[in-house]
Amino acid sequence: MERTTAQRKAIQTVLEEAGRPLSPPEIFAEARLRAPGLGMATVYRAINRLLDEAVITAVELPGEAPRYERTGLGHHHHFRCGGCNKVFDFFGCTNGFERYAPQGFSLERHELFLFGRCEGCATA
Repeated sequence: MERTTAQRKAIQTVLEEAGRPLSPPEIFAEARLRAPGLGMATVYRAINRLLDEAVITAVELPGEAPRYERTGLGHHHHFRCGGCNKVFDFFGCTNGFERYAPQGFSLERHELFLFGRCEGCATA
């Protein structure tokens, strides 16, 4: 077992407190405020370890680099703002997607992504 460094702790704290999925550059910017000597390579190494340990999970939007959020949030979906490019969680789900599956198909899971403008960008 590897020791927990101040840099890794800063990265993990940023991910736990974010309240939304973060990209590696967003993680870097926030964690660097807590651990000034932090480098981008350390961010990527920490992300890989946290993924391996199932502390975080990847949020993969079509055609974009993954973002990361803590695990254990339960079933939810994501909203991406076209203004600031931030991704936000939204909870609640419109069930009943089975009716849209082709005849004879068995629906096992679904992902829903909404795209628009967040409150800050919509009023700007």
